[in-house]
Amino acid sequence: MENRVKKIMSKQFPDIGLRVIPGHFMTSHSHINYYIDMTIVKMRQSEAKAVAKALASKYSTNTIVDTIICMDGCEVIGAYLADELSSVGIMSMNAHKTIYIVSPEYNSTGQLIFRQNLLPMLENKNILLLMATTTTGKTLSRCLECIDYYKGNITAISSIFSVVNKVANITVNYLFSMSDLPDYKHYSHRDCPICKEGIPIEAIVNGFGYATL
Repeated sequence: MENRVKKIMSKQFPDIGLRVIPGHFMTSHSHINYYIDMTIVKMRQSEAKAVAKALASKYSTNTIVDTIICMDGCEVIGAYLADELSSVGIMSMNAHKTIYIVSPEYNSTGQLIFRQNLLPMLENKNILLLMATTTTGKTLSRCLECIDYYKGNITAISSIFSVVNKVANITVNYLFSMSDLPDYKHYSHRDCPICKEGIPIEAIVNGFGYATL
C-alpha cells in the first residue's frame, strides 16, 4: 500500500497536506476507494499545531467553546486547538476559563460512552466536536446523539476531511473536502462496484489507522 501514497495539499491552507492511498478499503459503514492517512497530521507536533491553527481560524469570537470532544485519536490536535481558540478570544463559560479536552469510549455494543468523572465536562457545556474524517455522516450522527444524551450543547463541528457540509443545522468546518480529492468515492457494503469487479478488500480502516487483510 505504501508504494501508492499520494499527497494532496489543502486549497485553503497550502502548507497543510494529507497522505492518501488509492485502493479498496472497508470502514464500519461503507467501502471507499481511498484510505486517507491522518497519522502524521494527528501525531507529529508541527503538523498537528498547523491543523489546529487552520481549524481555529474558521471560528469567530462569538463562538463559545467549553469542551472539545476528540474522535479518531485527535487529542493532540484538540489540545492545540484549545490553545489556538483561547489565544484568538474564543470564550469559555467554565469556572476556570479554560477548555476541557475529552474523548469517549466504546462499550461492548459499539456505543459511545463517557465515564462519570467526565460528566461535569459535558453537562450543559458548549461543545466543539473534532473528527478526523466525515464521509457518510453516520458516525457524526452517533456522536451528536451521544452528546445530546449527556446533555451537552453542540456549538461547532470540525473535521480534517469531510464529505458532509452540514448536519443537524450545524456547519461542518473542514480543511479538506471532495474538491481536494474529487475522485474519492464511498459506497454501501451492498452496492460497492469495486466488489462487483471482483477486487478484494485490502484493509479495514478507521480513524486510528488500517489493518490489512
